Amino acid sequence: MENPSSIMIAIAWCLAWGDERSSPNLAMLEQTRQALKDNKELPEEFKKLVKQVQELQNLPFPNTVEELKQFTEKYPHLWDSQIGLVYGGATKIKQYVFEATKLPDIRGASALLDRINLIDLPAFFGKGKKSITISQWLDNNFPELENALIPELIIYSTGGNILAFCPAAFVDDLANAIEKRYTEETLTANSCAVGDKFKPLEIRFGLLPNQIDKTFWLEKYNSNIKHPLIQAYFPQPDVNEPLQAFHERKSFNELVSKLASLFNQRRSGNYFVNRPSRRYPPMFETHPYLMRDGSDRRSAIVQVNELPDIPKLSETVARKRIIGQIAKREVFQENLPAWFRNLHLNWQPVGISIKSWVAEFEDYLKSQDDNQLATQYYAIHHNPEEARSLRELGNVYNGFVAYIYADGNNIGGYIQKIKNPEAYQKFSKDIFKATEESVYEALAQHLRPHKLKNLTDPDNENRNGCWIHPFEILTIGGDDVMLIVPADKALAIAKTIGEEFERKLAELEDYQIPQRCLYHRYHPQSALSSQCKLSMSTGVLITAENTPIYYAEKLTNQLLKSAKKLSKDLKKDGYYGGTVDFLVMKSVTMISSNISEFRSNGLTKFGTKQQKLKLYAAPYTLHELGGLLETAKALKDAEFPRSQLYQIRSLLERSKQTAILNYRYFRVRLSDKKAQDLLKTQFEDAWCKPKNPANNGNLAPWMSLKEGKEETEEKVTYETIWRDLVDLYPFIAKAQDNSSLTKSKQQTLQS
Repeated sequence: MENPSSIMIAIAWCLAWGDERSSPNLAMLEQTRQALKDNKELPEEFKKLVKQVQELQNLPFPNTVEELKQFTEKYPHLWDSQIGLVYGGATKIKQYVFEATKLPDIRGASALLDRINLIDLPAFFGKGKKSITISQWLDNNFPELENALIPELIIYSTGGNILAFCPAAFVDDLANAIEKRYTEETLTANSCAVGDKFKPLEIRFGLLPNQIDKTFWLEKYNSNIKHPLIQAYFPQPDVNEPLQAFHERKSFNELVSKLASLFNQRRSGNYFVNRPSRRYPPMFETHPYLMRDGSDRRSAIVQVNELPDIPKLSETVARKRIIGQIAKREVFQENLPAWFRNLHLNWQPVGISIKSWVAEFEDYLKSQDDNQLATQYYAIHHNPEEARSLRELGNVYNGFVAYIYADGNNIGGYIQKIKNPEAYQKFSKDIFKATEESVYEALAQHLRPHKLKNLTDPDNENRNGCWIHPFEILTIGGDDVMLIVPADKALAIAKTIGEEFERKLAELEDYQIPQRCLYHRYHPQSALSSQCKLSMSTGVLITAENTPIYYAEKLTNQLLKSAKKLSKDLKKDGYYGGTVDFLVMKSVTMISSNISEFRSNGLTKFGTKQQKLKLYAAPYTLHELGGLLETAKALKDAEFPRSQLYQIRSLLERSKQTAILNYRYFRVRLSDKKAQDLLKTQFEDAWCKPKNPANNGNLAPWMSLKEGKEETEEKVTYETIWRDLVDLYPFIAKAQDNSSLTKSKQQTLQS
């Protein structure tokens, strides 16, 4: 076999293993696997089987049930045999990660889940560095499982989930092992894993009944194509090509859909006869007279005086804290701190590598051939530490930080069109690589190491003078990203992540779409659509460093949902690019309910003749966000008086005409003619032009939200970016400040 894929090796391995729990000849199986990898001569007894596996990949799609039946007769081993397929991973991740209030515990929870997903579970299959700890664990809990698993069986294991083949006899064992590993390591994190057995022919043609004559195939599909159930099961985005919907559904995709359905059933508590139920989550007994841990959920087992915040820890939180310290390189696995050793727990965080995302970031910069990113990022300091607290991150910019939560768009729709395991595997690798590298490049472009200063609280004052990485990567999982960054760079970082994600995927042929001009609110004539089928939506919350993390995460998630809603709406008009929603929250009491209600009740007014006035313009496309930042810089450079900024904002609520009049009055009174021209170019001409080119009027500071031939002026909705500009104003640096900062950094480097 020439250049066999890992999927072909996996299928051949499962078929050669058979339906028994022990292989008749494990040494011969290993020899066959190695021969396939090295493209060498195969053992005689496996040649016929491997040939059928190779032919499976190239079978033409049958047009009738009779043609399908002929395949079952021609390839009996592909019809009579079974292969296991298992899908699983962590669930309710945010509930586990953000139940704690302290960043070290949140960091540790995220690092522990990442370690299980990216290291432990692949190690079941022997992937990565050989782990004695995992081997011992499998031998103690599932003694026959390790010999049956090889690295090629993994289809993907990123994004918090794993999808993998396995010999049919080990489906339940592998699913149970995945769930047990999460529970034993975390104690309280929810996880779920399901599996089923399929015929090899089903990998190519989707689910098939045992009585092949009763298969629902193209004959019945064509005669019932208008039936609502048929249209629901076989989505038809293009009504001109109904056969394409059938081909896309009757493939490996249908097997994965079945596992996804089983996954949801088991996660919801439905009983599985052949496996223990997981309807009941881990429970820890508490007592009204016993001291509880910091999350107030479980009884504490110790109060650690050696740690800065003197925390009360349950075993669950103690595990999070020590994992966080190891990931941040504050302590080492070979020399655990006394406070943890004195707990005398049966569980120990040793034997398995734990690496933080910041360490991965450092490795990425070192791996670049041109070294340009590393030179740019380390321009003022070469060896920064990782930030230890939100207080240190807030020290970067006046006590404010920003939470960034990004998630992929159109991912589900793209997955529905994937037809084979190889494409699933490639898709998972492409997305994870694009996401991870986009984050690293955005951070390296916009941030520099920061020297801590003026820390006065007892927990941090001894850190003054230390250089730190000015960001925290909570997680990068598949197409998900959660970051904490300095407030003044947050929107630029979010924009770059979205742009880099699309650019990197657009370089690959599978994700390309033709580029064309689309309407944007900012300089529509200069905007082009994305060249990529996939993109990212992002929520950004700029807030004080002492804002409770669980509350900040809740609001950031709402902003992400708002950005994704805009992305979904714009997709109808052919826009596939990224979107960003943001909020500047200077007080925790600023929002009493949720962001949507705050905007609809507090920032939406009705003017004369029932004109609807939106005092905000978020969310934005990436092109519009770039324009918003440019406009904010123009205001800063024009030295637009802050008092007048706030006064114009307060007048927005009165009426459209009042706001226009006051804006014009303040603009013409600017002392600098250059500042007037700059404001006109960067704000009025860029944002506030009427939709009708024949209309030479000026709407500033408003822009009309909707357009339509039948819309009258009374029904048009007007919105403005002015409030967003005012909110961003304190977090925007003047151009001359940026240039002087660059000059200062260059002088530092030279000295």
